[in-house]
Amino acid sequence: MSLVSQIIIDADNELRYPTISELQYIIDYFNTSDDRISISRQLRDKEQEIVQIATKAIFQIHPEYIAPGGNAEGARRRSLCLRDYGWYLRLITYGILSGDKESIEKIGLIGVKEMYNSLGVPILGMIDAIACLKSASMEFLNKDQIIIVSPYFDFIIQGMF
Repeated sequence: MSLVSQIIIDADNELRYPTISELQYIIDYFNTSDDRISISRQLRDKEQEIVQIATKAIFQIHPEYIAPGGNAEGARRRSLCLRDYGWYLRLITYGILSGDKESIEKIGLIGVKEMYNSLGVPILGMIDAIACLKSASMEFLNKDQIIIVSPYFDFIIQGMF
């Protein structure tokens, strides 16, 4: 749900008009809409490069994942890991565009620990992987864009704990 929709729903549920601070959130959201679209486009266009950088980083941190018997051993398993990277990056863009973390939570975090545990994927490794994905993404963004993007990555990382 977008920030604007959430503010309207919250106000309506409480039978009130949006507060001054809620209206300011809406103004801030609209003032950053061009940046949000630009960031989403950049992340989309650089997905392969970002995933490649993040993949290299995670396997330097956890070389045991690609070693014999590791979770990312072999081309098939490794490609499944890369698919998740792309999926999380796309999920980040949803949050950036909506200005809200609810879509990230609903689509990407509810049940994620249980899913990875059932697949035998170490959750701490996934946390490290998202941190690597964040770091790789930052290489393609300027300082102001990083300020917008970082909280969405951090939300995913915190949600996995």
